[in-house]
Amino acid sequence: MSAPDRKASLRAYKETPRPAGVFRIRHNALCKSLVGTSVNLPAILNRHRFQLTNGSHPDLPLQRDWNECGPAAFAFEVLDELTPKKEPDYEPAGDLAVLLDMWLQKLAATGEAFYGPPQPRA
Repeated sequence: MSAPDRKASLRAYKETPRPAGVFRIRHNALCKSLVGTSVNLPAILNRHRFQLTNGSHPDLPLQRDWNECGPAAFAFEVLDELTPKKEPDYEPAGDLAVLLDMWLQKLAATGEAFYGPPQPRA
């Protein structure tokens, strides 16, 4: 790949908006989830998976269950994606908070248990 093509590809990658929304890490057998939001869903799910695999996740009960049951007992899911706005000064924090509250209520109504408090936006 030539240098100009490489630069154009890199620029296109950096300008591509990342999906924002609500994610869940669910212990399938226990019906227990960690639910949070992020402006970059692929990155936050990769971060959680990396922390769990390396034994450094800040949610100690989740880390303990991961260590005891293994990765096969868990599902990493995107529950909802936020439709990006066209305005250049758009800040998704408020919309993400509304989506998070909606999902926490919906999951709690089904009897889902939760790890720790909802995860902060990253």
